[in-house]
Amino acid sequence: MKRYFEVLGLLWSAAIAAEMEYRVNFILATFTSLGNLAGSLFGVYLFYRTGYTFQGWSWEEALVVLGIFTVLQGFSSSFLAPNLNNIVKHVQQGTLDFVLLKPINSQFWLSTNTLSPWGIPDLVFGVMLIGYAGEQLGLEGSDYLFSAIPLVFGIISLYSLWFMLGATSIWFVKIYNVTEVLRGLLEAGRYPMVAYPVAYRFFFTFVVPVAFLTTVPAEAMLGRVQVGWLLGGAVLALSLLFVARIFWGFALRFYTSASS
Repeated sequence: MKRYFEVLGLLWSAAIAAEMEYRVNFILATFTSLGNLAGSLFGVYLFYRTGYTFQGWSWEEALVVLGIFTVLQGFSSSFLAPNLNNIVKHVQQGTLDFVLLKPINSQFWLSTNTLSPWGIPDLVFGVMLIGYAGEQLGLEGSDYLFSAIPLVFGIISLYSLWFMLGATSIWFVKIYNVTEVLRGLLEAGRYPMVAYPVAYRFFFTFVVPVAFLTTVPAEAMLGRVQVGWLLGGAVLALSLLFVARIFWGFALRFYTSASS
């Protein structure tokens, strides 16, 4: 594990140094994040401006969900998208050969070899929004810590789904549209699940587990999550992670190197 952490430190320091050569991009990313957050806030406000509320969710509680969604968006932009979308490029250009020859686990390297600072604004704004809503609701530090448990499970589930989609590039090569579909489906997480009809709730819970990404962590923070949902999130995350690992090994059986 120590060797892996040392490798991470070297990879991420090099990636940040390369990205920060274009500092103006960080400013543009900040304004983009502000615009996206303003649009999301306006979308939630349209529901609440006439006194309507999502069943069991006040305005501040809905902001907690939106804040968690924004944090996950920042995490995806900083960690998932830069790494997992590159799997397609490695397959197309034949550079996956060099990855497989490295004396390190190929899934680990493909999942962590780079880091983008452009998702940091979303992470900061999401934390600020959660902090504001939490202050209005009178939440304590223990509430935030408790919500971190299902949030971590949600991040593991999101990573596993994204990685498996990236692995399908070994067969289909160009899968950018598929990852965009996944990103679009995850947009549903900006609202509590009760905002959707029953059929959509089922889909976003058991097919594409959006509910475990935002709504369940928000309910844990608010102190009203059921133990069954926490256990379900844990089982789902660990199962998807296991399946992703097995699927990657299966996909590599069909990979034809650039030199063969």
